[in-house]
Amino acid sequence: MDAIAAADPIGPILPWLDLFGIAVFAATGALAAARREQTFVTLAFFALVTGVGGGTIRDLLIGAPVFWVHDSRVAGLCLAIALVMWFTPQRWWRTGAFDWLDAAGLAAYAAFGAAKALSYGIPPVPAAVMGVVTACVGGIIRDILAGEPSILMRPELYVTAAALAAALQVGLTLAGLPTFIAGLIASAAGFALRAAAIRWKLGLPAYRRRG
Repeated sequence: MDAIAAADPIGPILPWLDLFGIAVFAATGALAAARREQTFVTLAFFALVTGVGGGTIRDLLIGAPVFWVHDSRVAGLCLAIALVMWFTPQRWWRTGAFDWLDAAGLAAYAAFGAAKALSYGIPPVPAAVMGVVTACVGGIIRDILAGEPSILMRPELYVTAAALAAALQVGLTLAGLPTFIAGLIASAAGFALRAAAIRWKLGLPAYRRRG
């Protein structure tokens, strides 16, 4: 799990949310390669890049040791997820169940990213941005490598859900809640928004030309 060198403790829950988010995003990366009938090496590469991409950028920006370089369990988790995806039928992942797992991972990863940024002394607004980066950059890298439209180019409430979780993590922590309790609340809120978007196809209004 991420090495935290801060005065504000992350607590016992958020590191597990972090690992959950990594596992879910690693699975989405492996699935993107599997759908294109790639080799296991490609599945493993996609799983690792997607799982740790956002956290890597976050750590580089906040001046923290890059977490997965110093903890072999993270890379091992991503490779294990790739192995699971390799041996399970693809039809298992064609239902909406995977979207719900992704929603949970998105919210958990956003909350943890914001909490870690705060723990390294990052001011509130950039800390919330780091939560969004943590949750979304891995998926952006995955989409670029797979040749798919980026999540940033979709009107659906995806990045918005990550932003809600990150902002709540920061706000509730600054309000005095223990970090791990803030994380549970923030993750639940981010998941609820993403779940509503999945269920009712909610999205932000698109820009329309005027004149």
